[in-house]
Amino acid sequence: MILTVEYTVIMKLATKKRCAWAEKGSELDMLYHDKEWGVPLHDDRLLFEFLILEGAQAGLSWSTILKKRNNYRKAFDNFNAEKVARYDAKKIAQLLKNEGLIRNRLKIAGTVQNAKAFLKIQKEFGSFDQYIWQFAKKKAFETMSKELKKRGFTFVGPTICYAFMQATGMVNDHAADCFRHK
Repeated sequence: MILTVEYTVIMKLATKKRCAWAEKGSELDMLYHDKEWGVPLHDDRLLFEFLILEGAQAGLSWSTILKKRNNYRKAFDNFNAEKVARYDAKKIAQLLKNEGLIRNRLKIAGTVQNAKAFLKIQKEFGSFDQYIWQFAKKKAFETMSKELKKRGFTFVGPTICYAFMQATGMVNDHAADCFRHK
């Protein structure tokens, strides 16, 4: 029965026309493309998760991050920014030993710093969503990068910000013939 269900899922995945990166990717890449990538996102916790994961991806493939995503959720308290903002040096040292994460000191410490900056934006604007979606109107990923850096964020260069905009539906970069384009 399990094989039949898996076969059915694989066959459904195989019959859809997707963006080239998803077509060439793993089943996990295809499922991510089909269910999440490019869907407008307005939940602060999920926006924080994507911002952190996009930063963790710097220099790596998104497939690597997708494979580690559940480990990140567990290690970073399901991306609860209030909890992450309180992480101390001892917690960071513990995270650096976690093989389920990208064990880069700057990226892990940056996650804590980003949580603090994220909370300040929530307080000032009422929500991170309210703040971050202003950049979608003009696809202003370079402006987003500059503004986030001014507010104390790390790992938010223009390339990361554009990938964040793609992932959270701020821009629609699905191929014209992709079933998700519309």
